[in-house]
Amino acid sequence: MFSGMRVCGDRTVMLLKDEVQMLRRVPLFANVPPTKLKLLAFTSSRVTYGAGDVLFHQGDPGDAAYVILSGKADILADSPGGEIRIAEVEFNSIVGEIAILCDVSRTATVRAGTNMEALRIRKEDFLKLLIDFPEITIEIMKVLADRLSHTTTELTEARSREQHAD
Repeated sequence: MFSGMRVCGDRTVMLLKDEVQMLRRVPLFANVPPTKLKLLAFTSSRVTYGAGDVLFHQGDPGDAAYVILSGKADILADSPGGEIRIAEVEFNSIVGEIAILCDVSRTATVRAGTNMEALRIRKEDFLKLLIDFPEITIEIMKVLADRLSHTTTELTEARSREQHAD
């Protein structure tokens, strides 16, 4: 194998520096030094999904976070009436971090809405990055707070519609 390249199973060979460049575009990792991003990229796995493929199911153990490099994914939650689409996320977004941070099972199902590429970051590597770079923890809190605000707004609107329908 050539220096600076890696193979992930039957996945495409890719230059490590390209993955570092992709990680640098993710707002969460913008202030992480290139050497640490290189290590993160090296220890992560590049994964591809076709439209409709599931990254993980609600209730699965939280073993990794995913940085979406290209494409879109749907965040889905189980309900008595079936699956509900909570949100759509695009490239440069991270999913799966809640189960890692809270040490709980997956809170939602994530399904590729289009063909998609992602970087799968193992739980141990993700947590080590947070310890080494506390500023990332602040960025994650902002992302989670934004999601909570969005979800609260949608829930309030849904309940309001229910009350008006009665």
